Amino acid sequence: MATPAESRTTGPGPGAGAGDFPGERSGWVTFAAIMLMIAGVLNVIYGIAAIGDSKFFISDQKFILSNLNTWGWVTLVIGLFQGFAGLSLWSGGLYGRIFAIGAASISAIAALLAIPAYPFWSLAIFALDIVIIYQVATRGTEARRFD
Repeated sequence: MATPAESRTTGPGPGAGAGDFPGERSGWVTFAAIMLMIAGVLNVIYGIAAIGDSKFFISDQKFILSNLNTWGWVTLVIGLFQGFAGLSLWSGGLYGRIFAIGAASISAIAALLAIPAYPFWSLAIFALDIVIIYQVATRGTEARRFD
């Protein structure tokens, strides 16, 4: 007689056990990984724009770090860090979750530090980072299930 684990199939059906697929990823973790990669791409774009002294930034603002050019490099590095963290979270595992929470936390702090330069953008990125941190922290163990 087959044990329940042996009779389990990989597709939906009577033996599938509520339709779960082996290695299935939580939708919230997938959402957090995609949002982390999107935030990373947006921060890279904003970093490049700040390095190039684009005209859509407020020109006479005081920055925590030096000037707009320096802040552009900081934002660019954070964006790259977020992109790699999103890919790491996508692959699953504990390291990916820790890396994603760390990247989103650093991005949230940087967004708050950039409020004088671009307030609405900073608040939007901050809110996005908080959602990412919450979803990875509460749903992170559902990233991968191996039976």
